[in-house]
Amino acid sequence: MSEIIQLNGRPIETDQLELHQLADGRRQISCDFKVTSDAYHDIAVLLYEMDFRVALPAKGQEFDAAISNYYTDTTNLYKGNEVADYHLELTELASN
Repeated sequence: MSEIIQLNGRPIETDQLELHQLADGRRQISCDFKVTSDAYHDIAVLLYEMDFRVALPAKGQEFDAAISNYYTDTTNLYKGNEVADYHLELTELASN
């Protein structure tokens, strides 16, 4: 079932999204989503930010997080009509 995650205000439709709580109380998200060649540049620039304000509207959750793991099956989507599978894990930043 698809669910929307917002990273710094940009909505991304996920194919799979899981929200976990770590032993120290921080939240961790694991999600998979598809990126088309048309969206590749914008998504790449977004992910290079590394730190995000994460919103999960369907779960009523919002918090600051950083990328803890990320991979894709395709690293170059500059050819037209290509689609890549992305996996992203975000871990909530510790509060000071």
